[in-house]
Amino acid sequence: MLQPEIKKFLLDSIRIIHDYPQPGIVFRDITTLINNKEAFALTINHLKERYESYDLDFIAGIESRGFIFGAALAYALNIGFVPIRKKGKLPYTTISEKYTLEYGFSEIEIHIDAFKNAQKEIPNVLLIDDLIATGGTALAAANLIKQAGAKCVESCFIINLQDLKGAEAMRERTKVYSLLDL
Repeated sequence: MLQPEIKKFLLDSIRIIHDYPQPGIVFRDITTLINNKEAFALTINHLKERYESYDLDFIAGIESRGFIFGAALAYALNIGFVPIRKKGKLPYTTISEKYTLEYGFSEIEIHIDAFKNAQKEIPNVLLIDDLIATGGTALAAANLIKQAGAKCVESCFIINLQDLKGAEAMRERTKVYSLLDL
């Protein structure tokens, strides 16, 4: 659990942009957290302490900001990193999952052999992204992890937008951890 003063510091390091990408939206810009060496180090060190006892084999990060946190955490834990990308961005054979957006559909994919280097028959995977809103992308990503032969032991988000109830939906699939609940 983060101490209140650390939570406040991390919250204060996130830029808020009103009416982006459209009117009425309040955008949480984490680029100001990751370019603040103290805030980024606190975030990754906290996550490392949380997950070092989880017997993880891989971190799976959702494009694109999940790559930043996921790769840094995978390095800190000395485990592999697996990207979950938008459709058409991975060069090898993939499996994909469609999900609903407020204004249509989208699709993400993972390499079919993403977890082949695991030492276990069913590797343990942590799913990570910067933010969970409605949960559509995260649920699709968790489904892909399962389809690729691994177990999503938990999903982790830097920010949870509680009013949009994505974390609640995600809890039906796996455990959820978030650093900052807004």
